[in-house]
Amino acid sequence: MPAPVSVRPAVAADLPAVAAVYDHQVLSGVATFDLEPQGTTYWEQRLAALGPGDHLLVAEEGEAVLGYAASSPYRPRPAYARTREVSVHLDPAAQGRGVGTTLYAHLLDLLRADGIRTVLAVVALPNPASRALHRRSGFEPVGVLREVGFKHDRWIDTELWQRRL
Repeated sequence: MPAPVSVRPAVAADLPAVAAVYDHQVLSGVATFDLEPQGTTYWEQRLAALGPGDHLLVAEEGEAVLGYAASSPYRPRPAYARTREVSVHLDPAAQGRGVGTTLYAHLLDLLRADGIRTVLAVVALPNPASRALHRRSGFEPVGVLREVGFKHDRWIDTELWQRRL
């Protein structure tokens, strides 16, 4: 029987696993529009720069990191201070097991406690699994941006999802 999935704040020792999850998506998917792997240094900088309303959480089973959830400022201007952009990325082996829903539940609780009012997520289309995750997590689609990314030799639309806390 597998160990239960737990969620906690990321620490430096988690960052190679977080980078592996992210970089897999960079190279093979469209859940991020980065074109080159970012490696651990990028995640060290993100972890060091976390401020109020910013989180980096990992889901783990035993000692294996299954994925992560992150929140970051939506835009730099002060009036956006209570809005965060959020994302969840999973190791392919963890997909379809409820790990993303568990990560979002923890992240949204933290953001609510931080006084965040609105969270936004961007979903590259098509992505039925991500759309279902966001719907299950209480997000609503609020618009599609056509052909805003070019990756893997094709144009990609994104859909903006919003949840008010």
